[in-house]
Amino acid sequence: MSFDTVLIANRGEIAVRVIRTLKRMGIRTVAVFSEADAGARHVAEADTAVLIGPAPARQSYLDIEAVIAAAVRTGAQAVHPGYGFLSENSEFAAALDRAGLVFIGPPAAAISTMGDKITAKATVSRFDVPVVPGIARPGLADADLIGAAEDIGYPVLVKPSAGGGGKGMRLVHAPAELPEALVSARRESAAAFGDDTLFLERFVLRPRHIEVQVLADAHGNVLHLGERECSLQRRHQKVIEEAPSPLLDAKTRARIGAAACDTARSVDYRGAGTVEFIVSADKPDEFFFMEMNTRLQVEHPVTEMVTGWDLVEWQVRIAAGEPLPAAQDDIQLHGHAIEARIYAEDAARGFLPTGGPVLGLSEPVSEGVRVDSGLRVGTVVGSDYDPMLAKVIAHGPDRAAALAGLDRALTATAVLGVVTNIDFLRFLLADPEVQAGTLDTGLLDRRVGDYHAPAPDDQTLIAAGAYRWLQRWAAADDDLWSVPSGWRMGGPAPTVLRLQSGERTDHVAITGTPAAATATVEHGERHSLTATLDGDQLILVIDGLRTTYRIAETDHQIWLAGGGGVTVVQEVREAPVRPDDEHSGDAELISPMPGAVVAVNAASGDTVTAGTVVVAVEAMKMEHSLTAPVDGVVEVLVAVGDQVKVGQPLARISATEKEATDD
Repeated sequence: MSFDTVLIANRGEIAVRVIRTLKRMGIRTVAVFSEADAGARHVAEADTAVLIGPAPARQSYLDIEAVIAAAVRTGAQAVHPGYGFLSENSEFAAALDRAGLVFIGPPAAAISTMGDKITAKATVSRFDVPVVPGIARPGLADADLIGAAEDIGYPVLVKPSAGGGGKGMRLVHAPAELPEALVSARRESAAAFGDDTLFLERFVLRPRHIEVQVLADAHGNVLHLGERECSLQRRHQKVIEEAPSPLLDAKTRARIGAAACDTARSVDYRGAGTVEFIVSADKPDEFFFMEMNTRLQVEHPVTEMVTGWDLVEWQVRIAAGEPLPAAQDDIQLHGHAIEARIYAEDAARGFLPTGGPVLGLSEPVSEGVRVDSGLRVGTVVGSDYDPMLAKVIAHGPDRAAALAGLDRALTATAVLGVVTNIDFLRFLLADPEVQAGTLDTGLLDRRVGDYHAPAPDDQTLIAAGAYRWLQRWAAADDDLWSVPSGWRMGGPAPTVLRLQSGERTDHVAITGTPAAATATVEHGERHSLTATLDGDQLILVIDGLRTTYRIAETDHQIWLAGGGGVTVVQEVREAPVRPDDEHSGDAELISPMPGAVVAVNAASGDTVTAGTVVVAVEAMKMEHSLTAPVDGVVEVLVAVGDQVKVGQPLARISATEKEATDD
């Protein structure tokens, strides 16, 4: 069997990545897309693309009938699901089979077994795969779980049988905490997965999350391609992954790999899969089965870089009936690889989802660096789908070289128009424990409070000021009186701009012409300056040192990429002279993220007091409430259900005038 056309039932960076391998194999590619993704990169790069529905995933990417219809209509023989969406949906795999299409993944029975964590644990236990001590069987009541907890030993972890991503999971340290934890875990699990079945496991102290990549063909061959360390995660969502793990020695690597292969054999697995284990940092030779992901993983590139195997290629070949061409002893790991996930989120503001149009894009191109990305200039990042935008992966001869290479690659990565977590990733990579490889799954959450968005330096503020100043020169044309040269009868007067970035607000004063000027930041040292704007390139020479910035502008914000990162600067009005003036006039409530309005607690014309929640916005299941900054009369600009953009005004407050008082 061979395939000449394959449909990719996914979007974003994974769809682009699968298309890349399929094209190299000479296979025609079919993309599917929602109305929100009409201009997406995966649509442009596929040979054929089919619209399957509106933006909501349930009406497009999760619509099994629409995906199958697109495959039949375009003559595809097989469907690659990527990850997420329908990738672990046994009904989808079965429906493809009924339609005469090949699912590039495991059998539906394997997906179903491993999709239920209680059944999965029982299944692998019969193959002597070690599991975490606990209680796991269908239909456990709260009383059963409470009664078993003492024998298991505290702390215990309450886990949902269905789903993942940390939803419905509770860590319980003492018996008195368990009843309430079970109530809230059942409620959250039912809401997220439609199933409130729970089980208990002993919580492994200082846990590390280590997973093993397996491949299994239809001829009975099962291989593992080494392990990945995935302990750097926030709220159970992975952020940085690496291969191999710095924790395991060769003997433990062989044992955990054999256990992963036995896990695959326990369900007659076929294709690429990942077996996840929990390992104590204090007892690295002791590991326990957690779950099996019956699909490709987001972090698969690190395995590809240390083994040389293209996992997507072998997913396709196995689905076409080909046998694996190697024995376990043939698999060798070369060097070290580390991956960082780039998300549309603001780490300095509680990891709020962000969004907006991609106005400029810089991605690293260097030896040992790989970028898997779904971005291109013009992409609009919204709130309909997962906020992961891209992955940057670095390979080196050893772990230290890979860490350094990834940091350099992130320095060269810039997304203009969308706030990302790139600076936070660099902060995390520089952590002493990360550098030393002494990781655990709680490390990232312990470090979050230490992170603060870097304040721009004087040079970056001068760059932003110079950009705005050059715009005024261009707008002046031949009008002598509008030229911002500072010429006056009594001596030159500077152009002064009040600029804000993060928590820093300063004045930048520029005097002269673009070919010969001086610049000062807030009464500081005077610098010589020349400035040129060439398209989206701002070229500065400050005190004889040349620097180039990529630059873009949206919603009155200036985006600058250069100097090792992306800085967002905006020109702001002068501060009030009197303290009482600070909240005089109107105040706007601005959406901090793209999303949907889920609550409006006032009507236009209502009087509100400072601190009153006026509007609430939700994105990526995160809700953010906006409160009135002053007492006043509200004008509501949105309604429940409206989709809003980051920076969009949601309401205005006309401040109530203060009553005059006698002196």
